[in-house]
Amino acid sequence: MSVKPENLSEMFDFRRSAKAVLDIEKQAIEGLHQYLDETFVRACQLMLSCAGKIVVTGMGKSGHIGNKIAATLASTGTPAFFLHPGEASHGDLGMISAGDLIIAISNSGESDEILALLPVLKRRGIPLICMTGNPTSTMAKEANVHLCVRVEQEACPLGLAPTSSTTATLVMGDALAVALLEARGFTADDFALSHPGGSLGKRLLLRVGDLMHAGDLLPQVGIDATISQALLEVSGKGLGMTAVVDADGLLAGLFTDGDLRRILDLRVDIHSTSIAQVMTANCVTVRPEMMAAEAVKLMETKKINGLLVVDADKRPLGAFNMHDLLKAGVI
Repeated sequence: MSVKPENLSEMFDFRRSAKAVLDIEKQAIEGLHQYLDETFVRACQLMLSCAGKIVVTGMGKSGHIGNKIAATLASTGTPAFFLHPGEASHGDLGMISAGDLIIAISNSGESDEILALLPVLKRRGIPLICMTGNPTSTMAKEANVHLCVRVEQEACPLGLAPTSSTTATLVMGDALAVALLEARGFTADDFALSHPGGSLGKRLLLRVGDLMHAGDLLPQVGIDATISQALLEVSGKGLGMTAVVDADGLLAGLFTDGDLRRILDLRVDIHSTSIAQVMTANCVTVRPEMMAAEAVKLMETKKINGLLVVDADKRPLGAFNMHDLLKAGVI
């Protein structure tokens, strides 16, 4: 008898089922500790000494996990890519070069598509690391290093859908990637170089010269300008500030909308008073090569909302504010 969807939640305990899955998969992960033995060390050493790329392969769900492992390796300093074993048998095996290393994944260790590749790989002398749940399988016996990822049970109550086994394999792949990351001395800067489009890449790679307003967009007035003239420049360029330059074009000071609020309290005549009398002479400046992340820290420390960018001679090159940093994804 079919059950209407609106009545199903009253008849079935979804949370109990989900909790059982989490408990089983947690046990599967904890069970991996026993396999972090000398074979794991040998696998890491073999991968670390690989002069080429790490080629990860697997069929079905193992292939999906392998794809993720390859992506994780590649983004953490170990060049890697995924190769579908079925396609490999039909020409894509040519993507593998001397110096490469294969990581083959199969829970049973008897994947026909992978077994078909082994004679060619052996003949070409390509090192083979196999990750299986069966240490007596053909793949385990043929591998240079076998990493066991056996689990006691799948989270699927039928014992059919790969669940705990794929989770364990993914975690073992993460363990390999992170171990290699640390062994290589891979840093956040290195990570950013392979993730230039991500938020971390923007924080670590973007320089103030990349986001500053320059040329006609740079607000600046001469040192003989009046406050009212400076205010027109501040409002016209929309950065809340303007550079003040001397006759040689060198930076003499900075005037901000914050300075305006202070002088208004003093009832200064903005039409007759020179900007030189109210500007900040020794203002904070940065060079264009400074990392944007460093500029954020400087601005927070100094409690300022904008900065002028100058060259070695203190000639203004550009300006930016917190809004620019926010827009660029740096903060």
